[in-house]
Amino acid sequence: MKRLLVYLKDYKKESILAPLFKMLEASFELFVPLVVADMIDTGISSKDVGYILRMGGLLLLLAVIGLTCSITAQYFAAKAATGFAAKMKYALFAHIQKLGYTEMDTQGTSTLITRMTSDSNQVQNGVNLVLRLFLRSPFIVLGAMVMAFTIDVQAALIFVVAIPLLSIVVFGIMIASIPLYKKVQGKLDSVLEITRENLTGVRVIRAFHQEEEETRRFEESNQALTKVQMFVGRISALMNPLTFVIVNGAIMALIWTGAWKVDSGVLTQGQVVALVNYMSQILVELVKLANLIINITKALACAKRIEGVFEIHASLTEPADTVNGWERKGETIVDFNHVTLKYKNAGAPSLTDIDFHVKRGETVGIIGGTGSGKTSLVNLIPRFYDVTEGSVCINGTDVRKFSLDGLRRRIGIVPQKAVLFAGTIRENLRWGKDDATEEEMKEALRVSQAMEFVESKEGGLDAVVAQGGKNLSGGQRQRLTIARAVIRKPDILILDDSASALDFATDARLRKSIREMEHQPTVFIVSQRAASIQHADQIIVLDDGMMAGIGTHEELLNSCSVYQEIYYSQFKKTTGSQTDFVQGKEA
Repeated sequence: MKRLLVYLKDYKKESILAPLFKMLEASFELFVPLVVADMIDTGISSKDVGYILRMGGLLLLLAVIGLTCSITAQYFAAKAATGFAAKMKYALFAHIQKLGYTEMDTQGTSTLITRMTSDSNQVQNGVNLVLRLFLRSPFIVLGAMVMAFTIDVQAALIFVVAIPLLSIVVFGIMIASIPLYKKVQGKLDSVLEITRENLTGVRVIRAFHQEEEETRRFEESNQALTKVQMFVGRISALMNPLTFVIVNGAIMALIWTGAWKVDSGVLTQGQVVALVNYMSQILVELVKLANLIINITKALACAKRIEGVFEIHASLTEPADTVNGWERKGETIVDFNHVTLKYKNAGAPSLTDIDFHVKRGETVGIIGGTGSGKTSLVNLIPRFYDVTEGSVCINGTDVRKFSLDGLRRRIGIVPQKAVLFAGTIRENLRWGKDDATEEEMKEALRVSQAMEFVESKEGGLDAVVAQGGKNLSGGQRQRLTIARAVIRKPDILILDDSASALDFATDARLRKSIREMEHQPTVFIVSQRAASIQHADQIIVLDDGMMAGIGTHEELLNSCSVYQEIYYSQFKKTTGSQTDFVQGKEA
């Protein structure tokens, strides 16, 4: 929690005023039993109606002052808690943005989402409650005991016995609950992960008729969460009955002792009522303290989980003497020098001894079966991952020497999954270039073969795009993501299976328009369709993370069995040199 308290430093005034006003409210509350006692002993016993009304007015005044102090304390506590949470969430989000793909893979998206939402809200609630009640409840408990001593020392000894017993119950349950609440949040991560997978993959689940299996998985995870919550809930539920038993036992002892003392003339009836009221105040405050401790326990468990994210250090680091970009020099632009890549916690390398060189302006096709390492290979160029062995160089400089910003601004990337954001087409294109003009946007749309459908939409560039591009077809989403990448006129353009939803004719026009771009980028095309890469200057064939072949289409068709198998599974084998391929349809 210490790591997070730094975000409360801008709210020092509120953090002091909130408990201060709560203490003032508590002080006025401690005077109430004395006023009631005086009303009974003086006003009621002598039937002095005027005195009773004056004491009643004093009680009303104490109530109004207490309410004012309470509202003021709540205002400052809420302001501090919400401000603290806002700063913490901002810092947490900024920290997550700095993490690399490796950390995202190992931590999991669902876990990070839980930290940003549920855990952060629990911590905010904990801070609010601490500022309002953490000092107030102990103050009233101790204050009530002190006030009891001013009435009668012997009767007050009952408070001395009751309060430690209550403290043992409260703090014992708190110590038992803290690790269990941490386990509850962990189980919540699992439920959220399964829920997220089901919502994002609902079409696949239905296509393979896996609804019952996924329902079973969710039920198992949900049951595990329920069991832990019920277990910790039973422990926490002991708080109220145990505290009520102790306090009510103390009240019985007070009434018994008070009756004897009233009968002997040591105490008045009003003083006995005051002692019972003080014990009732202690009961109420300890119940509040018990609930407060439960919430603080949850908040501390969540705070530790958030601190755990802050303690994760990004594996991608920038050297002190970073290079911000590169100038065009020489013929070769990208060099893979005996590269091996092994993901964190993986059993075996995903890429092994990859070695090739790409000249400026060339088009490189990368093909292979599912899981052969195609995406892993192109992810090394913008340094989404660091190589385990060897090096990836651009213009002769190792990518690890570039600043990440300087490196990635010169590279256009279209990932496998076409991701668009809620807004307009214009706003999505400006992700590629902040200050893009309308002419630049139209040129990018023409290159990506998206101009026709954009112009047909109401609003054109200002047409609304739903979150994730749900109101667009698969092919339209892919073309817009390609436009977003080419608008910045990158030196290196990576198309990671980004035309899978396009028909063959549109795919061919897309590749032709990219080749004819004025600045002629070096293009990497990852595809499982041989037609998409057969005209590339060189084709890299991957098989189980290793290079099975490299060369032109004709060279590989003659010498690489893996390429032959892929190619002839998509094209009809003919006696001559001519081949026919099966036309695809845009998704």
